[in-house]
Amino acid sequence: MAKSADTKTTGRKLGAHKAIRSTADIEKIRAALAERRDELRAEYDQTLSEIIELQRDRWTDSAGDDQADTGTKTFERAQEISLANSILERINQVERALERLDEGNYGWCERCAKPIPVERLAAFPSATLCVSCKQLEERR
Repeated sequence: MAKSADTKTTGRKLGAHKAIRSTADIEKIRAALAERRDELRAEYDQTLSEIIELQRDRWTDSAGDDQADTGTKTFERAQEISLANSILERINQVERALERLDEGNYGWCERCAKPIPVERLAAFPSATLCVSCKQLEERR
């Protein structure tokens, strides 16, 4: 029996389990992940622009700074860089989720190979661990 493009399915076999997602579902997931990646990239670019501008202002406004001023500026700069790195890490997570989608591994735990609950993927689309494995990782 021939399948139309709308009912065409892909899946990944894990032991006795087989998960099947329609091509339409996969494309919805791909579009949502790509949109999130693009949003994060725009946020990252904006954050970098702000850091550069703030850094430029700090250079021109540093005359007469005492140790406390210098320490405050250093602390603020570290926070800004940490924020930018956090955004970059989220971009990497989304890109990894897109790779897993292409490989047919999206939605499966990288550690135990069990399915990641749909609710978890809806809340955190780039999740690579099921709830149990994530809890074990956080305890360590």
